[in-house]
Amino acid sequence: MSGQQDGFALAVDLGTSNTVAVLRRPDGRTRPLLVDGHPILPSGVYADADGHLHVGRDAQRLAQADPAGYEPNPKRRVDEETVELRGRAYRPAELLAATLRAVADAAVAAVGLLPPAVVTHPAAWAAPRRQVLHDALELAGWPAAAEHTLAGPIAPGTRLLREPVAAARYYTQVLRRPVPVGGVVAVFDFGGGTLDVAVLRNEGADPWGDSGFVLVATGGIADLGGLDLDAALLGRLGELVRPAHPERWARLTDPTTTAERRDRQQLWDNVRGAKEMLSRAVVAPVAVPGVEEAVPLTREDFERLAAPLLARAVAETRHVTAVAGLRPDQLSGLFLVGGSTRVPLVARLLHAELGIAPTVLEQPELPVAEGALTDLPLPRAARRPGAPVAPPQPGAPAPGGHEATTVPAARAGEGPASVRGPHGTVPEATAPAPAGPHGTLVADASEQNPVGYAATARPAPPPGSAPSHAGAFVPGYASAYAAPATPEQARPADGGWPSAAPVAGVPGSPLPPTPDAAPPGGGGRGRGRRGRWIALGAGVVVVGLAAATLLWVFRDRHPALDFQAPVLVGTAAVGDERPGEMFTATVADRAYLAWSRPDDRLTVRAVDTATGKKIWEQQTGVGADRWAGIRALPDGVAVLAEASGSATPRPLLVLDGGNGDQRWKIDIRGDDEIFLGADRVVWLDRTGNRLVGLRLDDGRQRWVQDNPRSEYGDARTVVVPVATAEALDGAGYPDGSPRAPWAGKADRLVQVGADRSVRVLAMGSGEILKSRGNVADLDDPVTARDDRLYVAETDRGLRLVSYDLGSLGVPDVLYASEPGSRAKDLVTCGEHRACLLEVPEAGADGTRVVAVTEGEDSRQWPAPQAERLVPLGEHLLAERGTPRDTVTLFGPDGAAPVLRDRDGVAVRLDAGNLLLFSEAPSGYEDDRSLAGLAVAGKPFEMGLVKQVRSESCSWNTDTLVCGADKEFRLYRFAG
Repeated sequence: MSGQQDGFALAVDLGTSNTVAVLRRPDGRTRPLLVDGHPILPSGVYADADGHLHVGRDAQRLAQADPAGYEPNPKRRVDEETVELRGRAYRPAELLAATLRAVADAAVAAVGLLPPAVVTHPAAWAAPRRQVLHDALELAGWPAAAEHTLAGPIAPGTRLLREPVAAARYYTQVLRRPVPVGGVVAVFDFGGGTLDVAVLRNEGADPWGDSGFVLVATGGIADLGGLDLDAALLGRLGELVRPAHPERWARLTDPTTTAERRDRQQLWDNVRGAKEMLSRAVVAPVAVPGVEEAVPLTREDFERLAAPLLARAVAETRHVTAVAGLRPDQLSGLFLVGGSTRVPLVARLLHAELGIAPTVLEQPELPVAEGALTDLPLPRAARRPGAPVAPPQPGAPAPGGHEATTVPAARAGEGPASVRGPHGTVPEATAPAPAGPHGTLVADASEQNPVGYAATARPAPPPGSAPSHAGAFVPGYASAYAAPATPEQARPADGGWPSAAPVAGVPGSPLPPTPDAAPPGGGGRGRGRRGRWIALGAGVVVVGLAAATLLWVFRDRHPALDFQAPVLVGTAAVGDERPGEMFTATVADRAYLAWSRPDDRLTVRAVDTATGKKIWEQQTGVGADRWAGIRALPDGVAVLAEASGSATPRPLLVLDGGNGDQRWKIDIRGDDEIFLGADRVVWLDRTGNRLVGLRLDDGRQRWVQDNPRSEYGDARTVVVPVATAEALDGAGYPDGSPRAPWAGKADRLVQVGADRSVRVLAMGSGEILKSRGNVADLDDPVTARDDRLYVAETDRGLRLVSYDLGSLGVPDVLYASEPGSRAKDLVTCGEHRACLLEVPEAGADGTRVVAVTEGEDSRQWPAPQAERLVPLGEHLLAERGTPRDTVTLFGPDGAAPVLRDRDGVAVRLDAGNLLLFSEAPSGYEDDRSLAGLAVAGKPFEMGLVKQVRSESCSWNTDTLVCGADKEFRLYRFAG
C-alpha cells in the first residue's frame, strides 16, 4: 500500500462499545485519531428514515429522539443474519462498515490518504466471524483484508491481527515489560460487551506469523462486559425506585412509546455515568427520568453487585491459565486492557485471587490499537539521516531485548501501483525494510543513543490506591531513599569553597605594604599616618568579609558532578540460588540490600557504599508472599510487604541502622500509605479513615486524627507532604519525589478531604495547624513546599491558585486557562514558583508547561505529549511515555531546552545533576547504558552496567547500587 512509502500507518480496535484508532506519523510518533474531535468513537450505529447509517456521537444524539433506529453494540450482533433498525434489516457487516468508513474519512482528513492499516479482532473469532469483518472492510472501501498465515509473507491489504497479540506487543515493545523468549503473558481484555482472556508465549522471531507471540490458550465470557455491570447497577436502582414509583419504573424498563424509549436510553446513560463515578467516589447520584429526586448509589452497592460477575472473570482467567499448563505465578505478566478495567475492583480481585499484580493503564482503551501498529514497521525512509541500516538476522536479539523479525523483500519488479484506490489507498506496495522494536530501523551504535532510556510506562499504582506522592512507597522501582548531597559532595572539585581575596589582618593573608616609620619619639604626624593605615586595613577586612559572604551566598550549591565510566567498587553475594526479589536503598555512605528467601522472609544487609563491605545482616521475623521493598530512614531501614488486595494486611517493619535489630512492627493494609519525617512515621489508615502518628524509634502511637467527611459520609482523602528545598534538592525517585523527604526539617502534611477541605497538620503532634473549606477536590493536583500550597482547581475551569500555608487565607490566582483545558501534573519548581502541565481541549499534542513565579507573569512553552514533570532546582524535566519514553530538560524560562527529546528516563541526583538510563527498568538481568548530565553541560555517556536487575537499583550523587543474578553490585560513577 502506498501509504507505507509515506510512513503513515493506522491501527483500529473495533470494540463492542467504543472504537479506537491510532495514527502513526512518519517520524514514529503516535496519537489517537480524532473522529468528530474525539479520540474514542462510540461503536453504536443509528439508521435514519432514509436508511442512512450514522455513527458515534451523532448516532447517540439521534437515538435520544428515536431509539428504535439505534444499535449501540453492533459487534455483539456479529453472529446474526440481520439486525432490524426502524423496520429495515441490515447485515452486521453493514453496521461495522459504517464505523470503519467514519474512521477512514477521519484518517483521510488528517493525512490526505488512508494509510496502511491493521484492524484487530478477538482471538476466539472463527472464520465466519472474521468473514463478517472482511465484508465490512470491503463495504467501507478499505483494501481487502489479509490475514497472517504460516505459509508465507502476509499478502498486501488491510491486515487483520488478533487483539491479544496486539496487546502483548504493546506490553513488551511499548511498555518494555520483560517477557523472555519462552515466557508467557496473559491478556485480560474486559470491554463493554465481552471478556476475552488469552495466554501468549513469546516464541522469538517468526517471519510469517505473529512476530514472536503465539496463542497458547484462549477463553472468555461472551455475556460479561461493562454493559452487564451497568445492568446489575440498574437492577439495584430499580430496588430503590420501584416501591415509590412502580408505574414509572415499569415504563422505563418496558417502554411502548418513542418518548418512553428515549427515557430508557437516558436512564442507561445515567447509570453508566454513575458506574464510572463510583470508580472515583463512594456515592453517585442518578437522575431517573420522571422522578423528582436523584437516587444515590454507593460504591458498596456497586461492588456487592459486581463481585459475583467479576468472580466469573477471575475464574475464567484461572481456567485459561490452567489450560495453558501454567500456574498464575508462572506468568511474566497480567495485562489489563479494555475500558471496563477502569473499575478498581477488577484489578483488586485478580490480584487477590491469582496472587499476581496486574498492569492496568490510565487509558486502557488504547494499548490494543497502538500495539497493532507494530505489524506495520516504519519504512526505510523514516529513519534518521546518516544512519546505515544493519539488517537483523532471523532469531537474533534486537535492541530492547526483543528478537528481530525478518520482513521478506519485495519480489522483483514490484513497486507502488500508479492508481490509488478508495480513500487514496494503493492496492500494493513494496515490502518494508527490516525493522527492530516499534518498527524502527536498526542503526549502528553511533546512531543509536546508548543512554536515553528507551520506552517504559510508569508502573501503575496499586489498584484502588490514591496517587503516589512524596513520601509514599513508589511501586515498580527500588523503594529506597538517599540522603541529600552532603557538604563534601556539594563542594567544587578541588574540595574547598571559593576563598576570599587575601586581606590584611587575617592570619595567613599577605599584608599591605609597610608604611613609612614614624619619627623617633612618635609625633602627631606619625600617629595620623598610622591611624590612616589602620583605617585602611579595617576597610580592606570589611570588604574582604563582604566579598567572602557574597561568594558564599551566590556559590553554585550543586556544581556539575565529575561523571566517569561506572567502576565496580564492590559486590555482595546472596547465595547459590537466584532470589525472586531484590531491593536496594542508599543513604549517605550506607547501602541497604534486601533479597527474598525460600521461606518467604527477607534478608537485609547493610554495606559500606565505598567498598561493599558488610556492616550487618538480619532476617525479617515474618514472611510475605511478595515484598514491596525497603526504604532508607535517617538511622534505619523500613521493610514493607506487598498485599494481594486493598484491604489485605501486610507487615511494616523498621530495623535499626546500627545493628539491624527489629525496632518495631505493625500491620497496615494494601492501599494504606506511609509518610516519613525526621522522627515520625505517619500512617494513612484507609480502612480506619484516619491518620496515625508513630514514633520512628519504637513505633508507639503518638496521635490520631480522623479524616474529614463529606455530607454523604465520604472519608476518602489525599495526603501531600510539605516539601522543603533541601529535600527537593537531593536525590529523587523517578517520579521526582525526594528520597530523603525528612531533609530540611520537613514536618508538615497537607490533607485534602472529600468535603473539599484542606488542613495542615504537624507530623510530630498531629495538631491541625490551619484548615480551610472549599479548596480542592480529591482529583485536583495539589503540591506544597515551604510556606506555599498550590492547587490546580478544575471546578470552575482550570486555575492555578496559591495559598499561604501559615494562614490559608484568600488565595492568589496565579493563572487561569482557556475553557476545556485540564491539569496533567503540578510541581513546585523553585522558591515561590509552581509549574503546571496543561493539556488543552484539542489534545495531548498541545500539552504545554505553565511556570509561574509569584508576583511575576506566567511563562508558557510547548511540551507535546508530556505526562509528568520533575523539578531540578528551577530547571524542569518533562517526561512522556508515548510512543516511547523520552525526556526533555528545560531551563528556568523554557526558551531553549538543555536536553531535547532524549529516549529514556532520567532521575535526579541533586538539583544540578541527572542520571540518565537508556532502557526501561526490568526485573530481569540485562545491560543498562548510563549517562550523566549537569544542567549547565551536555550528557556524558558513561557506558554500560551489565546484567543488572534495573528495577532494584538505587542511587546517590556518586554511587549506583543494583541487584544482579546472585549478587548485588556497587558502581561508582562520579569522582
